[in-house]
Amino acid sequence: MDSRKELILKILIQEHIKTGTPVGSGVLVEKYNLDISPATARNELAWLESEGYIIQPHTSAGRVPTEKAYNLFLEQFSNSKLSKQITDHFCSVLQNTDEQSLKETAKVTARISDGAVFCAFHRNNLYYTGISNLFQQPEFNELSLIHDISTVIDRMDEVIDSIFDEIDIGVHTLIGSKNPFGNFCSVIISKHRTEDNVGLFGVLGPMRMDYKKNIALIKYINKKISN
Repeated sequence: MDSRKELILKILIQEHIKTGTPVGSGVLVEKYNLDISPATARNELAWLESEGYIIQPHTSAGRVPTEKAYNLFLEQFSNSKLSKQITDHFCSVLQNTDEQSLKETAKVTARISDGAVFCAFHRNNLYYTGISNLFQQPEFNELSLIHDISTVIDRMDEVIDSIFDEIDIGVHTLIGSKNPFGNFCSVIISKHRTEDNVGLFGVLGPMRMDYKKNIALIKYINKKISN
């Protein structure tokens, strides 16, 4: 992929994360002042589609990124830092690693991330919040996906139990087919070790999530609560 295609794909991902809607060539050229014609943009989008980085949903004129596209930029997503405004939200709740502090931290994280947030204090002790955030995402307006995400919520205990011992200490981003909760969504999950416990903390959302912000969130929390 040459630099122009990479730039177009990066902008398309950025725009889709913001809007939740398919992105057309006209939006890319006009909104982001690209120095190319709409016809050239369409040709580049056609190439990206042929290589599996974007798809054209239904009869829409726009495209949306695929799992392959998000994974391409995962390393770049992982390099961001949180603003002081966001870290200040955690000052009063992230004082220690007891269950109540982590539950309050999960609530704050759910508000900032727009995702569902879970924390497992032990293998069979799970807390989650922010489920309503998932149903507000445009991806989950379709009846079939409402059923799918509802099934994930019903099985959350089972999924956490199955992956608890398999995940390494640290922060992991699992997109689509790599996500144990379902191939239609993504999870950013950390495994941390405290003085007397090993636990999990994560954000679950659609594949179209703000990876820069949410990876930075989970890395920050993991650093704060880990030994």
